[in-house]
Amino acid sequence: MSDYSNLKTLLVERKGSVLTITLNRPEVLNAVNKEMDDELRECFHMVSQDREADAVVVTGAGRAFCAGGDIKAIQAGNWDGEMSGTVRLQNSVRSGFDMIKAMLEIEQPIIAAVNGDAVGLGATLALFCDIAIASDTARIGDTHIRVGAVAGDGGAVVWPLLMSLSRAKEFLMTGDLISAAEAERIGLFNHVVPVEEVQSAAFALAERLANGPTVAIRWTKMALNQRLIDEVNRVLPLSIALEALSFTTKDYAEAINAFTEKRPPQFKGQ
Repeated sequence: MSDYSNLKTLLVERKGSVLTITLNRPEVLNAVNKEMDDELRECFHMVSQDREADAVVVTGAGRAFCAGGDIKAIQAGNWDGEMSGTVRLQNSVRSGFDMIKAMLEIEQPIIAAVNGDAVGLGATLALFCDIAIASDTARIGDTHIRVGAVAGDGGAVVWPLLMSLSRAKEFLMTGDLISAAEAERIGLFNHVVPVEEVQSAAFALAERLANGPTVAIRWTKMALNQRLIDEVNRVLPLSIALEALSFTTKDYAEAINAFTEKRPPQFKGQ
């Protein structure tokens, strides 16, 4: 049985053969800092080897699912801050690819319990789960573009698979947030329920799958995921590399400074 007790930014609970992974930085809306980034990959690797788990729920503590990357940690230089620019770019590419790969290596069905907003990397985490059940108060959006960054950590892969390419382009190039009801209508969320029911609904579905023919369920997921894996291998290396390059632009630096100074960014296309 895998031991998750060393994880500090994630809370992993086991009930029967269902694991619940809770992103546990509610004070910053579960924004992903370097520690959580590392622990998510570690946790996903452990889940894939966990023979006692037959289904997984991923959710967030507090009022958000995940607010994306921790902008304040990035601005403060707490994310590979002492490394050279080249090394940071290399780490960004490697880390982003490893995160998605680790999720795709999990054979057990993964249910996202989207208890609140899923933004940027948070949207990617929700949409790379197999099924997403969302609170009626939740919103979702890939907002990389709002900070002058490329939607490279998975958005360019998964959004066009869930809707038309032209519609995916619109959302990824505007960074607009989408209500839960609209997200369900266009296929991003499977179900939308009242906020007080999202955890129980996700767990009930996970428990149903965990108590089903688990071998057939896993192999069905593997077959369906093959097209997702093909898209990841084809699109993700370029999109992550372009995202890493976008971190070197003046527009990105301006967006980070504007965020911390609580003002609108002034982009100049540089």
